[in-house]
Amino acid sequence: MEFPIAENKTLVEIALAEDIGGGDATSLALVPESARLSARIIAKGEGILCGGPAVEQVFALLDERVRVGLLLPDGTAVFRGDVVAEIDGPARSVLSGERTAMNFLCRLSGVATTANAFAERLSGTACEVLDTRKTTPGMRAVEKYAVAVGGGGNHRFGLWDMILVKENHIASAGGFRHALEKLFGEGAPALPVEVEVRNLEELEIALEYPVDRIMLDNFIIPQIERAIDLRTLHGATIPFEVSGNITLDSCRAIAETGVEFISSGAMTHSAPAMDFSMIATIIHSRDEAL
Repeated sequence: MEFPIAENKTLVEIALAEDIGGGDATSLALVPESARLSARIIAKGEGILCGGPAVEQVFALLDERVRVGLLLPDGTAVFRGDVVAEIDGPARSVLSGERTAMNFLCRLSGVATTANAFAERLSGTACEVLDTRKTTPGMRAVEKYAVAVGGGGNHRFGLWDMILVKENHIASAGGFRHALEKLFGEGAPALPVEVEVRNLEELEIALEYPVDRIMLDNFIIPQIERAIDLRTLHGATIPFEVSGNITLDSCRAIAETGVEFISSGAMTHSAPAMDFSMIATIIHSRDEAL
């Protein structure tokens, strides 16, 4: 999956405007306009690097004279002290873009690291961990990119690319079977269809329809095992996805039941940021550099 440059441009512009506002008062007061700064971005912990292209985009939008050299690609496992990028350019511009660039790098590396932890727990099973729509407003494209970088899978991007029938849709449509009849009464919809089931009774009904995936919502292990038995009895091959309170501690046992997917919002909504520092290595005066 490639970094979503187009989707991120407006996000970066908003982030820069939020941070710089009418100008970087400290740099304007203290840093000569002619000064040039060289710096390195250094990891302060271990995890999966993600967000290098965002760092490039921050400085490209802020000042095209700033040069960013990414030393490691996204997806690299990094450790404390690793230098991940080198930056050189007008000192005021480097300093003004520092926090915005670091915010993207810390946030996206944190998501990628959390996704990688889930993917590693599922290693050796046939189950894939998927993200959800529980993303930071405005950052869905880059956070889903970070999940993929970390080894996780992407669920639907939004409300427009899949029909996902959940509890409140069922209530609003007049009941579980009635909702499915409305969807499939005149043939299959153009979009993929996933339906959430809350118990084995609803699962029995869902297995009668040509849905593309069935979500087992908040099922415990014995219920999941029974659901797999029912699928076998029906001769169905519809993939199962388990959702609801999925944690790193619980995901392996769930995967070992034989379900195809686990979805977890924790990869995005609860991912701790990974820590990086940008350290100035050289500050040139006009006489030295210009």
